[in-house]
Amino acid sequence: SPPQALSMNELQEITDDISKLTIVHEIVLNSDFKLQAASFSPKSLQNRVKETLHKAFWDSLEEQLSASPPDCTQAIQLLQEMKEALLSLLLPWHNQLQSQIEGALDMELIRQEAERGALDIHGLTTYVLGTMARLCAPIRDEEVGGLQRLTDPAQLLREIFRVLGLMKMDMLNFTIQSLRTHLQDHTIQYEWKKFQELLDKLPSSLDCTREWLRKAAAEVSASSSQPPPHPAVGGSPAAHSPGAVSSSTTVPSLMSVLNRGYMNLLCWEPGQKEYPEALFMDQARLQDVQAQVNQLTIIAAVLLVTSGMCGSTLCGSPGFVARLKRVTKVLLEGLSCTRYEEALEDISDQVLQEISRTLSQLGYAAFTTDKYASLKGQIKSIADKGNAVRHVIDQWIRSFLSLFVSPDGQNSQKGFPKGLDPIQEELLEVGRRFGSVIHHNRQ
Repeated sequence: SPPQALSMNELQEITDDISKLTIVHEIVLNSDFKLQAASFSPKSLQNRVKETLHKAFWDSLEEQLSASPPDCTQAIQLLQEMKEALLSLLLPWHNQLQSQIEGALDMELIRQEAERGALDIHGLTTYVLGTMARLCAPIRDEEVGGLQRLTDPAQLLREIFRVLGLMKMDMLNFTIQSLRTHLQDHTIQYEWKKFQELLDKLPSSLDCTREWLRKAAAEVSASSSQPPPHPAVGGSPAAHSPGAVSSSTTVPSLMSVLNRGYMNLLCWEPGQKEYPEALFMDQARLQDVQAQVNQLTIIAAVLLVTSGMCGSTLCGSPGFVARLKRVTKVLLEGLSCTRYEEALEDISDQVLQEISRTLSQLGYAAFTTDKYASLKGQIKSIADKGNAVRHVIDQWIRSFLSLFVSPDGQNSQKGFPKGLDPIQEELLEVGRRFGSVIHHNRQ
């Protein structure tokens, strides 16, 4: 039977659930997560409309306060909002300060004073600034202090309103940080519950996830019918990958299928197929890991090819390998795989220059023209995915990262492939990030 159409209210409810689920998930997995005020491009329509409306409002306020007698209608509304903002910044034990704010910013009394022409805006803003100074985070001390030097009432109200907005954002982010540990303890149950509710409402919402797992299961089944691979080069732990299945296994285990599926995410071809829905919330994180893996593969391949040509004497020169690594990383930064060919052209030139400079410094004879040309050609050929060196490096890296999919992945450094020593620090960090996302989703 065809899927049942959902009403607008049901669609809105699903959208809200997904939004809440995404925020909780992001808070738990992203330690740098912070709420930020919405910002628009300076030339965008949204920004022009916002600036026009704001200018009209503040110009109107200035006209009202400059009139004789002053019209305090908008100023009173701003004071009301400032009072609410100050109260929102209080912590549960700030009972005395709450009473002080309520008394000092008694809106009924303020309206009566305005009607009698006796409203002391300067006195009220001075109190607001003093309270802001008590409540603001240290990072806002300078801004709050700067407000005390403003003398124009309209400008002062405008700047108070702006800084209060920043303080509210600071408080929200402080609350998020405070709740992170609590959320980490309960997020798994919450995500399970919400995910099941969404699945009940949209039974076909996991079609891509099912296809992703079917492909992984087929690969595991196919590999289980083949003889086990030879031990990997350079001490690679490929033979001990958690996705490995013994030749006697006929039905792949759920663990081996999931492990293979997770590893397949590191070679996902963008645009060719939809990402598994179950991992949508981590798609950006996983694709960032994938991009770093691709970059580290090229860096390690360049260093391996260069060391093979230069020998241990040159590569053992202090700082030589580090300089090659640094320049290669800079030239690859932010590039997609499709642009590696042009990048490797520049990288090869820089590598040859560094070799020539180091040979001169050490007092050795320069390489022959043919040797330079050979090395340049080998480095440029790394752009080909079928390149033998690139393929070996790729297998070493993926075999190593597969250890982070298993619960004891924290001990992965013990099996680090010797050929990847120059990128050990970066690869370990990538492995930890990859493992963190996978372990959370596995639960």
